[in-house]
Amino acid sequence: MQILHLTLKKKWFDLIASGQKNVEYREYKPYWEKRLVGKEFQEVHFRNGYRKESPFMRIECLGIIHVLPGTGGGLFNLKHGEDVNGWQFAIHLGKLLEVRR
Repeated sequence: MQILHLTLKKKWFDLIASGQKNVEYREYKPYWEKRLVGKEFQEVHFRNGYRKESPFMRIECLGIIHVLPGTGGGLFNLKHGEDVNGWQFAIHLGKLLEVRR
């Protein structure tokens, strides 16, 4: 099973855990491109902090798409070499599977 591990600030962690936020965004940068492009994740594991005992949750991953903010959230497929300024990865979250505080 492919798992995406992400760290969040408390505000965003709490909004996702409560179900109020169901999409997590990351800037389109080489670091995220290497981690996300061409991969399919079944779960996202979020941690609020870097310590072993930090709050943790597991959420179903529904998919990752490229979006250009301000365009109505439509689906786009970036082409290799295309200008990525302003683009983001939208990580769509599904069912909350586990929360540990």
